[in-house]
Amino acid sequence: MSERTAFDAIDRYAGIVASIAAAPPSQADELRATEPATVVARLHPRRLSLTVTDVIAETPTTTTLRMASIGPDLPPFLAGQYVNLFVDLDGTRTSRPFAISSAPADRGHYDLTVREAARGFVSPYLVRRVKPGDTFSSTSPMGEFFHNPLFHGDRLMFLAGGSGVTPARSMIRDIAARGGARRLHLVYGSKDPDDIIFRAELDELAHANDTIDVTHVISQPDHSWGGRTGFINGDLIAELAGPHLHQMTYYLYLSGPPAIYDFCVGELQRLGVARRRVRYEANGPPAEPQRLHDWPGHLDPAAGANSGHRAANPFSTASSGPATSSKSAADPGTAACAGSRSSPALSSTDPRPSSGNPTNGPATPTPAPRSRSPTSRSNSDQRIDTRAPALSAEAAEDISRASAAASQPQALGAARTTSRARPAPAPCHRLGA
Repeated sequence: MSERTAFDAIDRYAGIVASIAAAPPSQADELRATEPATVVARLHPRRLSLTVTDVIAETPTTTTLRMASIGPDLPPFLAGQYVNLFVDLDGTRTSRPFAISSAPADRGHYDLTVREAARGFVSPYLVRRVKPGDTFSSTSPMGEFFHNPLFHGDRLMFLAGGSGVTPARSMIRDIAARGGARRLHLVYGSKDPDDIIFRAELDELAHANDTIDVTHVISQPDHSWGGRTGFINGDLIAELAGPHLHQMTYYLYLSGPPAIYDFCVGELQRLGVARRRVRYEANGPPAEPQRLHDWPGHLDPAAGANSGHRAANPFSTASSGPATSSKSAADPGTAACAGSRSSPALSSTDPRPSSGNPTNGPATPTPAPRSRSPTSRSNSDQRIDTRAPALSAEAAEDISRASAAASQPQALGAARTTSRARPAPAPCHRLGA
């Protein structure tokens, strides 16, 4: 007897099936059907409404904006992740990504630490003019520049330059709050002692926790500085890491302007550090944006540089550049270069991004120019001359199409599924402050 015949043998089976099919859906059925989307939307909304509750001066050029939610609780995040902050300034709406420098356990607020960039457009406003009570909107936390002990081991060294220390501060505070076996050694390069962000706090956390070490490296010390001087180089990394440097469970994190990536990646390769054990983010605009995938061939990214028409630079034009049209700003769930500030490993072809913002410069020497990867992308914090003629509609459309193409989640997704023998993706840049 077949299954159908067996069910048909049940008394009134057909009538029961018909009544179930004819019954309207219950409230429980509707809740179950929408529950996954409801939970995701509640825990990871597309947009957050934030208000500034405190403005904390860290250095003469660096400020921490403490932001609380207007409405629902802030979404949870992992130490090292960032948000895209939307800013309306002088008639221009744009966005900048900033690492969350507070700890994940600080659920009532996000700390966004901003260093003022020379000739910047957004960062001078955030550092000098924002006051408590100002409101902003942002994406939910995103990015893959975080530490997972299951995959990245219990020991890590964090090489930071300038404002690249902000995700390290979040990781350090997270380790201090959670305890456990994780150990972190921060090697932080700064120009001079007054340039060190979070100096007192970092030194205090290192003194109070056996699992945290902090080494400051000053490139332009004054007579009062008694610590290490010079640059973060391979010899220093090898000395501080000791026998752990080549262990499978020892990972290195790089954060700061591209100069720190340019130099330190070469030093790590010289030391024989496995590429898969290096995670990094490179801050700042690519030197050759025209080499990005699908960049419109007839557009010159430097057009207008000599005439003062700075709005012609697509990476400075908020209305059409990647600052507003990239998927990272529109879709916090995108696991792509545009939606992540990090890459899980170094490229086997050793792509080198451009030099970073000089105001955020780490204590690393600037190397000779190298070939750039055509897959890196970001935006710069350049001032926009709103009085200059606007881009044509055709040019704006071309730029938007190029930006959208550059933000497709191909490279990072491929990195998760390919074997070790295949090349890893090029670094993903985040926007300069």
